[in-house]
Order: sequence, then C-alpha cells, then structure tokens
Amino acid sequence: MPAQRAGIQSVEVGFSLLQVLSASPGALMLRDLAAAAGMSAAKAHRYLVSFQRLELVTQDPGTTRYDLGPAALKLGLASLSRLDSVKLARQRLGPLMEQIGQTLALAVWGNQGPTIVHWEESPQAVTVNLRLGDVMPLLSSATGLCFSAFMAQPSAGRRHPHDRLAPLLKNELARMQKLARKDVPQTMTEVAAVLEEVRQRGLARVVDTLLPGVAGFCAPVFDADGHLVLGMVAMGSLASFDPAWDGAVARPLAAAARQLSADLGFTGA
Repeated sequence: MPAQRAGIQSVEVGFSLLQVLSASPGALMLRDLAAAAGMSAAKAHRYLVSFQRLELVTQDPGTTRYDLGPAALKLGLASLSRLDSVKLARQRLGPLMEQIGQTLALAVWGNQGPTIVHWEESPQAVTVNLRLGDVMPLLSSATGLCFSAFMAQPSAGRRHPHDRLAPLLKNELARMQKLARKDVPQTMTEVAAVLEEVRQRGLARVVDTLLPGVAGFCAPVFDADGHLVLGMVAMGSLASFDPAWDGAVARPLAAAARQLSADLGFTGA
C-alpha cells in the first residue's frame, strides 16, 4: 500500500464543521453544530473562533447561531465559476446582451437552491437588488421555476438525485401561504401545473412577481447526460422588456441555451 501523505489533522477535523454548515438549510446553534460534526461544544468553539477571523463563518449576535461567512461564499463561487458549462455560458452573454439589451445572469444549483454565480447588467437596465451568491426563490422567480421544473424530471435525477427539491418546494409554498401571496401557486397541485407548463414551453417566466415592474425569463441548459447544469436568465423593467413567450427576449435567450446545451453534448428535445 502506498504511504499516506502527511497532512494537518486539525484542518481536517475543523473542516467537518464547515461541511455541516454547508449541508444545513440554515444557521445552527453551537451545540447542534458540534454534535453534527461529532465533537464537543468547547472544541468546536475554538475552531469557530478561527473560522470567524478568516470570515469562513459568521455568528449572529442576536441568535448566537453560526452560518457560513463571506469567505466561504467567495470560495464556492470561485469553484462554481470554474465549471466548463459556466465558462462557456459566460462567453456567450456579451453577444446575447447586445442582441436583447437586457441584464443577464447565470445560475446553478447550490446547497440551498438555484444560486446566481454570474451577473452582467445592461447599461440601460433597471437596477435590481440581486447579488452574486443570492439564492433565488423557487416559486416567485423564473430561475427557481426553471430549476424546479427540469430537476423534477426523472431524467434529471437518475445520476444526480436532488432529494431536497420536494421539501424545499413545500416549505416555500407554506411561507407564501402565510404571506397570503396570490401571485404564486397556492397548492402543490397548482405548483405541478405551473412546472409542467415550464417544461412544455422549455422556458420559465415571471412578470411582476419577483420584483415590482420587473419581468424575467430563465432558459435551462443541459449536459450530455440530460442533466440540468445551469439556467440562463434575462431580466428587465417592463418599460423596455418584452415579456412575450415568442418575443425579442425569449427567442434569443432560448436559442442561446439550446445551442449551449448542444455544445455540451445534449441531444434531447
């Protein structure tokens, strides 16, 4: 057997805390975080102090809960941006923006849902309160609807199952019901109908749902195995954005996503 390379055990032990946080749906109390990582609270606290100094972890002063910090986000975004599909997509956004004149973005599936990993704002576009690393809602954003629709397909889950999609949808639906939102699906039956329409059209759209006066489309990009690898997003003010399914924004966006899918080896419809 080849000799195992020497390493720093404390780094490996401490990393288990970051792994627990990355898999958690939200911030954690010290006792729960330590227990999930298999260490004492006192030991976990020492690691967390160092992680806070490095901005890998943050602690909410009100709740005392721990969560991933800005440095962890930067590492994650850097890793995601190195994916070939993201690189290829970024190369196409410039010409596409010139064609449609709207803000464009790329999203991939992260630990908490569809996550914005690249953003290019058109000079004439409306300013939107979105940032790199933002996780998009599943029911009120075109990005979320696109991922929900195409990840739910059997072909999208054979090799890369996303078992968390269904509970995430149910949790978000419950939140929308508490807020009495009438501009999103009200039941899981309605959710299923909306997602089926997205699959039939090959494109997701929202108008005046995510942000007032703003419309958006998201087109899916698939790899050679038929898995959804990213969403190409277009967003803009209704004053200048064409929200028609076959309009000046939807057609070029969908065509660019289809071409990128083909370049990645996808041969499906």
